[in-house]
Amino acid sequence: MKKPGSMFYGEFHRSKLYRMSISVKNLMPLLFLFILLAANYQTHAEPITLADQGKSDYVVVLPDSYDATEQTAAKELQSNLEMSSHVLLPIMTESEAANRAQRIIIGRSKAFQAAYPEFDWVCLKNDGIVMRTQGQDIFLAGDHPRGTLYAVYTFLEEVVGFRWWRSNETFVPSKPTLEISELNKTYVPQLFFRDAYYRDVIYNPLFSVKLKLNGQVTEIPREYGGNCPILGFVHTFYNILPPAKYFKEHPEWYSFANGVRKEGWGQLCLTNSEMKKEFIKNTLKWISENPSAKIVSVSQNDGGTFCQCDNCRNQETKEGSPSGPVIYFVNDVAEEVEKAYPDVLVETLAYMETRKAPKFARPRKNVVIRLCTMECSFSQPLATGEQNIEFQRDMKDWSQISSQLLIWNYVTNFLSYIEPHPNIRSLGNDIRYFVKNKTVGLFEQGDSGSTCGDFPELRAWLLAHLMWDPTLDEEKLITEFLNGYYGQAAEPISQYIDLISDTVTKSGVPLWTFNEDTSKWFSYEAISQATELFDQAENKVKDDAIIFNRVRRARMPLDNVWLKRYEILKLQAKTSGLSFNGPKNMASFTHRIN
Repeated sequence: MKKPGSMFYGEFHRSKLYRMSISVKNLMPLLFLFILLAANYQTHAEPITLADQGKSDYVVVLPDSYDATEQTAAKELQSNLEMSSHVLLPIMTESEAANRAQRIIIGRSKAFQAAYPEFDWVCLKNDGIVMRTQGQDIFLAGDHPRGTLYAVYTFLEEVVGFRWWRSNETFVPSKPTLEISELNKTYVPQLFFRDAYYRDVIYNPLFSVKLKLNGQVTEIPREYGGNCPILGFVHTFYNILPPAKYFKEHPEWYSFANGVRKEGWGQLCLTNSEMKKEFIKNTLKWISENPSAKIVSVSQNDGGTFCQCDNCRNQETKEGSPSGPVIYFVNDVAEEVEKAYPDVLVETLAYMETRKAPKFARPRKNVVIRLCTMECSFSQPLATGEQNIEFQRDMKDWSQISSQLLIWNYVTNFLSYIEPHPNIRSLGNDIRYFVKNKTVGLFEQGDSGSTCGDFPELRAWLLAHLMWDPTLDEEKLITEFLNGYYGQAAEPISQYIDLISDTVTKSGVPLWTFNEDTSKWFSYEAISQATELFDQAENKVKDDAIIFNRVRRARMPLDNVWLKRYEILKLQAKTSGLSFNGPKNMASFTHRIN
C-alpha cells in the first residue's frame, strides 16, 4: 500500500473493501464480547450430585501424610453429611482413593497441587480457606493449623445449610439429595485473633471452633486446630516481676506515690534500668517455657498507681500520657524478644490511664497495642457517636503510630448481665470501624458469667460471624438468627430489639459498661410496649415447647426490669393515667418466671 496522499490510498478509501473493513472494525467489540460469553458458558460446570436419595459414590480423601486437624476435618465432614444426607462417606488416604472418580479432598493434598500448581499457600495466612470444584472433585483446604477445618465448617454452613445456634442447639438441614454448585472461594479473615467471651463458647470449645473463634478464652484441643493464646493474657507486670519475690530487696523497682514505694495496688517504676534487665530476663524465660506462644503480654496491672518518681513523672509529662513511659519500656522489652524470638509479638494495653496515645513515643513493629473501650457509650456507634469523641481521637492516634492493634471491646453490662443492654444494632459498625483502623485481633467481652442475659446466644453467634467476615450485613444476620432460633416468634422479638435500641438512642442517655439500672432510658410506656411484644412472641410459639422456652429465656431481662422497678412502674402508670400492663402482683409474677 502506498503512503497516505497517494492516488492508491485515496482510491482505497473510496473502495467497497475499505467500507467492509470499517464495518468489521465496528463489530469487533461485540465479537469480543460474544467470544468471552461463549468461553464463560463453556467453562461453567454442571452441579455436582454429592448425594442422591440417600446414596452416594463419594469418598472423603485425606493427604497420605495428614495431620490431626485435617483428620478431624474429614471426620466432621463425614458425620455431618451423614446427619443431613443420610450417607456415610468412607474416609481414605490419597493412595487408597487413587482410582476413585468422585472425591471430597481435604487439606494440602497432592491432588490439589496437581489441579492448581500455581497456588501459593502463603496467601492463606492466617486461618484462610479455599473451596473449589474441578470436574467431580471437591477441594476443601486451608492454612495450617485451623484453615482446613474452617473450610469444612464453611462448606457445611454456606453450601449444605447447617446452623450452629448454640453448643447444644443445631439446625440440621435434611438433604438426602444434595447438589453442589461450582465452588471457587478463597477467603482470609482480616482478624487473625477472634474471641467472644460468652459462657457457652468458653465451656464448649467444639462449638467455638464451629464459629471460627480462635482466641484466648477457650481451650481448643490440638486436633481441632488449637487457639491463639496470649501468654499471660493481660495485666502481667506483677506476674513477670512479682512483688512477693522482689519488693523487699528492690522496692525501687515499683511505683513511687505519696512519698512511698507501693508493694501492692501499683505498677512498676518503668524508668528503672536494673528492674528492666530483670524483667527482660524473666520474660525471655517465660517465652522459652511456652514455645508455642506467638504473643506475650507485657501490660500494666488492672488499676494501681503509676510511678511518680522524678524520671517517670518527667517522661509522662513530656508525652502527655502515662502511655509514654509504658511504650518506651515495652519497646525495650520487645527489642530483646525480637532478637531471641523474631516471630513473637509483644502486646501491651492502652487502657484507662494509658488509653490516650503518647505525643512522641512510637511502638516498635513487633509491639501490638491492645486498645480498650472501657469508658465508651454503647448506645451510640463508636465511630460516629458524639458521646465517644475521646475514643475516636484515641483510635485515630494509636492507629497512626502503630502497625497493628488489638481491641478489647465491652459488649455487656458488668453490673447486671440480666438487664436489657441495647447495643446489638451497632456491633457490626463497631467491628468494621476497628478493622478500618489497623485492628488485627478482637476480644469481645460479653456475658461470661451468665447464660440467661440479654440475648447471649444471638450475640455470640452474631459477633463470631462478623469477626470472621466484617463485610457481612449484620441486619441480615440478626434476621437469620431470629428466624432460625425463634421461629414464628421472630418478628415480635425483632420489634422488641428495635424498640429498646430506638428508645435508648432517642433518650440520649449514655450506655456504659457499668449501668446501675434502666430507669434513665427505659420508660413505662416503652416497657409496656415491650411486654406486649413478648406476649405476642410467647403466644405464637405456645405449642412448641422448645422454642417457647427460648422465648421465655430471652424475656428474662425484661422480667428483671419489672422485678426491680415494679412499685415505681405501677405508680408511673397510675399518675400518667395509663393502663397498667405489668403483673397483677409480685407473687404471681415470680411464679410465672420460675
